[in-house]
Amino acid sequence: MIWLKFLHFAAIAIWSAGLICLPGLYVQRAHVPDEPSKHRLQALVRFFYVVIISPAAFVGALVMIHIFTGLVIIRLFDDGRTYPVWRFAAATTLTVAVVGIILVVVLAKPDLPNLTPEVLNQPGGLKRLAASLNPFPR
Repeated sequence: MIWLKFLHFAAIAIWSAGLICLPGLYVQRAHVPDEPSKHRLQALVRFFYVVIISPAAFVGALVMIHIFTGLVIIRLFDDGRTYPVWRFAAATTLTVAVVGIILVVVLAKPDLPNLTPEVLNQPGGLKRLAASLNPFPR
């Protein structure tokens, strides 16, 4: 059981540290001298987010499942309480799905299809895409 606590702590620590470090990488954008350097920084930030932080966030989902499971245990054995079959099916399906996704993403590291529009994979793409929605145009 101690290894499970360590895994949860490690995942939350990696996830939190990653989210704390990202703004430090963002500020580096102002110090990039040329286009190749800008693209290298962008690749580094995306790698950090996709390969390191996101899998830790998936494991963080297990923490939430673990907490909800603890709440069920606390309340289930009160007088008159039962655990409905539909909730069993939902909880089992959700847990198996999260664990399965974690195993595939973390262990297999598949080359997932990019489901975002191509414009979002280009520097400044989000700005171009959302320019018409900006209430404060320059």
